[in-house]
Amino acid sequence: MVGLVISVYATAVIYNCRFMTLLAVMGSLVGSVLCFIKGCTYVVASYQDYFVNQGRGIFMLVEATDVYLLGTVMLVFGMGLFELFISNLDVAKSTSEETTTRRSNLFGLFALKERPKWLEIKSVNELKTKLGHVIVMLLLIGLFEKSKKAAILTPTDLLCFSGCVLLSSGCLYLLSKLH
Repeated sequence: MVGLVISVYATAVIYNCRFMTLLAVMGSLVGSVLCFIKGCTYVVASYQDYFVNQGRGIFMLVEATDVYLLGTVMLVFGMGLFELFISNLDVAKSTSEETTTRRSNLFGLFALKERPKWLEIKSVNELKTKLGHVIVMLLLIGLFEKSKKAAILTPTDLLCFSGCVLLSSGCLYLLSKLH
């Protein structure tokens, strides 16, 4: 009898340890907000460079896209962890429209009728797959940023560059076919 009580308490303690993932959720959401703010500063600096200094702000816009994607990775990761370990409410199955719009809008502007497809995460492997897709996009943007600075002087350089573009395109094609 005592062993059964200890087993029940141990199971409850172990199950409640899932709330430790709130630290990771909060950290990644704060990091996501910081990335979005940093991306906005890159966009503002790009416009200032273009309009005030008559420069070219394309490199800053590419960096902003890179930082926005990193923020998106952190957002998806945080929301996925919350969905996997903490949340036991299913907004999509909510029957009351008032409850749904109160939970899922921004000052009444963006009412969601159902849960977004990208947030339907059933396992850690699914979360890793979604994060992998976004990380590949981050790498491709990094490749695009580096390719703008690359000097193509010889036919070998051109061949290597075109091979790199072909491999990147193939990677995106394969990712689109995976589910």
